[in-house]
Amino acid sequence: MQTPTPSYLTPEALTRFIRTALAEDVGDGDHSALSSIPAEARNRAHLLVKGEGMLAGMALAPLIFAEVDPSLQLHALLADGTPVKYGDIAFTIEGPARSILTAERLVLNCMQRMSGIATYTAYLNTLLVGTKAKLLDTRKTTPNFRICEKWAVLIGGGVNHRYGLFDMIILKDNHVDYAGGVAEAIAATHVYLAKTGRQLPIEIETRSLAEVQQALDAGGIDRIMLDNMGPEQLREAVALIDGRYPTEASGGITELTIADVARSGVDYISVGALTHSVKSLDLSLKAY
Repeated sequence: MQTPTPSYLTPEALTRFIRTALAEDVGDGDHSALSSIPAEARNRAHLLVKGEGMLAGMALAPLIFAEVDPSLQLHALLADGTPVKYGDIAFTIEGPARSILTAERLVLNCMQRMSGIATYTAYLNTLLVGTKAKLLDTRKTTPNFRICEKWAVLIGGGVNHRYGLFDMIILKDNHVDYAGGVAEAIAATHVYLAKTGRQLPIEIETRSLAEVQQALDAGGIDRIMLDNMGPEQLREAVALIDGRYPTEASGGITELTIADVARSGVDYISVGALTHSVKSLDLSLKAY
């Protein structure tokens, strides 16, 4: 499955992530491998799939191995987005045995979680068939692992929401309450953007039809979020907005409710569970 390359997946960002993760794990040395494996030993291993789902992280794995030891040779047998089952082999790796062992856990940690996210994203997308709704992730991600989690959502067929606080303005309930209301929050935001010379999309969260109307009256926004609304209220909100702005349903949406939410006519559905409570896919690196 071919996925778009988002702006956050730069070589610099990926290298920074990998080096930070390796520093956390390896510290001043992989003393288990250094103490038990001869320096000249060369071996091979393969990545064994021990569950059923969608594979993700195949483009990341060679970057991790190369950072640990450029002499390692990886042969990819499967691609990101491939449906997999127990017993499938995703890749083989060959080279210095110590290096394979040092890179093993980081590769597995990343790919297991990424594959779990891609698997769940792909599943939820099947529940949206027949509607126009697109599945969004959120900022409910693991600190310092967001780059991989949002990448996995893309592999699973989802759409990335903003990457962080810096690339889009979302005026949520607390912003609205602190600012004094929907209109006040939007107005203050435009003053800020003009003063700082920034051009950022603006999304406003609404909690009722009254707040939806306030957002419509204020204007100057790019998307309206409909938070914690049931399917019937969502339909009313979509009708009220009448195509003037894209709509996003959010708040407590599960696999049991997402189809009804999608049928309300919203353009986007954001689901925090894509990244904050997903089950990893079981993978194992085995010598052979």
